[in-house]
Amino acid sequence: MSAAGHAAEYASTVRVWLDGARIWLARFPLCSIQLAMRIAVGAVFLNSGLLKINSWEFAIKLFQDEYKVPLLDPVWAARLATFNELTFSVLLIVGLATRIAILPLLGMVTVIQTFVYPQAWTEHLLWASILVFLLTRGPGELSLDYLIERWVLKQRRLPIGTRPPSQVSRRAATIIL
Repeated sequence: MSAAGHAAEYASTVRVWLDGARIWLARFPLCSIQLAMRIAVGAVFLNSGLLKINSWEFAIKLFQDEYKVPLLDPVWAARLATFNELTFSVLLIVGLATRIAILPLLGMVTVIQTFVYPQAWTEHLLWASILVFLLTRGPGELSLDYLIERWVLKQRRLPIGTRPPSQVSRRAATIIL
C-alpha cells in the first residue's frame, strides 16, 4: 500500500474514533452541567452576600471607598447588592424561578464590570455566559422549576373529578356538592 493509502486509512480511523468519542460525550446529561453552572455562579454571589452581611460596616466602607457605584447612596447600594446576592443566588442554586433570578444577577455583573472592576472582564464574561445560557436554555431537570412544571402538567392532564379537592375550583366544587 502506498503512503497516500496509509494516510487515508489512518485519517478514516481517526475520523471514526472522533465520531465515536463525540457520540459518547453527547450522552453526558446536560442537566448535570446546568446544575454545576447554577451552583458555580450562585456560590460566587452567595459567598459575596454572606461576607457583606457578616461584616456590614466593612461592606458599607467598600461601597463608599472602592465600589463607588454612581447614582446610588453607598448604604443603599450595599443593601441592594446584599439582598440580590443572598436572595437570587439561592433561587439560582435550587433552580426556583431561575430565569427571573438570573436577571438581577446579570444586572449586577453588568454594574460590576462597568463601574467597579472593569479589569476583571474575563471573570465577568464567564459569569454572564453561564447566566445567559441558563436564561435561554433553562435550569435543567435537576431543578425545582422542572419539578413544578412536571407537577403542573400532570395536574392539567387529570380529569377534574380525579384531582385532589384543593385543585378543584370553587365553582366546580359547588357543582359537585
